Amino acid sequence: MLGGRDRAESVLAKIRVALAAGVDWVQIREKDLNARTLFALAREAVRAAAEISGSASVIVNDRFDVALAAGAAGVHLGGESISAPDVVSWCSAGNAPADFKVGVSCHSLEHARDAERAGASYVFFGPIFDTPSKRPFGPPQGISRLAEVCQAAKIPVIAIGGINEDSGADCLRSGAAGIAAIRMIQDATDPGKLANAIERLRHIK
Repeated sequence: MLGGRDRAESVLAKIRVALAAGVDWVQIREKDLNARTLFALAREAVRAAAEISGSASVIVNDRFDVALAAGAAGVHLGGESISAPDVVSWCSAGNAPADFKVGVSCHSLEHARDAERAGASYVFFGPIFDTPSKRPFGPPQGISRLAEVCQAAKIPVIAIGGINEDSGADCLRSGAAGIAAIRMIQDATDPGKLANAIERLRHIK
């Protein structure tokens, strides 16, 4: 098992590969890192995004203090995070840049609507397909439920959970604004193939 600093360096290396492959967003979800190490990782990720992509955004899970200090584009809130209304209200009071994003993980249409009413910038919805890391959040939602949420929501819906290139295309055709293909990127061994896959997905209509 990697220590905090080694883990951060490993994650940063993956981030660089993902940025070079053409991802639009990088989400840092490293709950086991202490604040100092997480801040250093987020700051380096922001720098890498500027150097490699020029347009990719970095989002930090849970820690909006770290996200702001590191110059990240936003914060993503899970079930155990501070509530979306509180974070949006705090940001709206002039404590964050005007374009600072607040995202929320959702597992139902009702939850997605709550996030929208709270002022969230976007929602993650899933799990769409079966994946070990998302099993604690319930059974797979499926494409039909994803399409229902995408149609009902006025803010972008990002599909997450068991997504690869093929299933990601189905999600985008169902109305998702984007996909969080975690394993597809983390397990990639050929940067060229990953870049080609992302480019194909980018042109799904």
